[in-house]
Amino acid sequence: MAYAEHLYLVETGPAVDPAVLKTTEALVCRCLSQHADGDDNALFELGCAFSTGSRGALCDLVEAHKYFNLAASRGHEEAQACRAEVAEEMTAREIVEAQRRARAFLAETANRRVA
Repeated sequence: MAYAEHLYLVETGPAVDPAVLKTTEALVCRCLSQHADGDDNALFELGCAFSTGSRGALCDLVEAHKYFNLAASRGHEEAQACRAEVAEEMTAREIVEAQRRARAFLAETANRRVA
């Protein structure tokens, strides 16, 4: 699964070191693989990584909100609190984009299960 499928990069933004993108892609792929194996905490881990720019991930509050939202939808209580905290630092447009990405993720996951 390609990282580009899960992370919307703003093309007009500053250039990102390809090594950082590769590390972020590896983290996303690992966590999504763990999630596919039934580990819903992996989504929370992605939210934490994107919200802090840690574990090799780029700091991206939209992606952080998306993954916290997905984890919260699966009953992860700490993810609910983290989502609210991240949202305080985001614009309304960013929150809408994060929610759109979360819905797209859910639709993609549902489509994979049907196929």
